[in-house]
Amino acid sequence: MANHKSALKRIRSNEAKRVLNRYQHKSTRTAVKKLRATTEASEAQELLKKVSSMLDRLAKKNIIHKNKAANNKSSLTKYVNSLAA
Repeated sequence: MANHKSALKRIRSNEAKRVLNRYQHKSTRTAVKKLRATTEASEAQELLKKVSSMLDRLAKKNIIHKNKAANNKSSLTKYVNSLAA
């Protein structure tokens, strides 16, 4: 167990951040699955904007790698464009 006040505080703050990061990551994955399950083009366009924003936010906070976010956005955009065609 940590002996210093600052170390104890760091443990508390790290746990709070971990919980928030897990929540955001999980909700983004759920949104991606929801987008992939969508078959209507207009609905998919709206969802794509939200999902792209969520992926960018995760990449900015280093929860996921920036290239993974870019790859996900690219494949989702291809999917949405295929629905429109």
